[in-house]
Amino acid sequence: MDWAHNPQICRIAQKLHEGAVIAYPTEAVWGLGCDPANRTAVERILELKGRPMSKGLILVAASIEQFAPYLSLLTEAQRQALETSWPGPVTWLVPDGGRAPAWVRGHHPAVALRVSAHPVVAGLCRAFGGPLVSTSANRAGMREARDSTTVRRQFGSALEAIAPGRIGKSERPSEIRDLLTGVVLRKG
Repeated sequence: MDWAHNPQICRIAQKLHEGAVIAYPTEAVWGLGCDPANRTAVERILELKGRPMSKGLILVAASIEQFAPYLSLLTEAQRQALETSWPGPVTWLVPDGGRAPAWVRGHHPAVALRVSAHPVVAGLCRAFGGPLVSTSANRAGMREARDSTTVRRQFGSALEAIAPGRIGKSERPSEIRDLLTGVVLRKG
């Protein structure tokens, strides 16, 4: 199924352009997302989660091309490291160079980027036309939601939409690696 042309996904993508906060299935857990350029929407996600802006957020995309503005300063070797791990469960901390909004980057000199292999996430990003904020659908200190019922119970009417689909087969959230050092900050 081409999720980017699914009528429900297309409606959700339009809502994202209007500032919506949504939930969607990823490879391992349910995520909350919004337009990363919309500060108000990002602040709503942070408020819903009880997460400080300083921690930063991950951006997820359907393809490496959707991250082009964030990759212009990379060497060929750095870009190759991204290309060999995507799409897949690896989030890279990429030197920002002033491209990501502070409300996405937090107090970090890098922005966290991942190209998802999950068909619903990829379809949402294609229908939206670019990357989305991606953070686990849970309040601070609570377990990540692994089904839409838990998402509804925790966030209910605070969300403008919940995408169709189920999480993938991964047991753990994506691995996080620093592109400059190669250090693994979170095991996948």
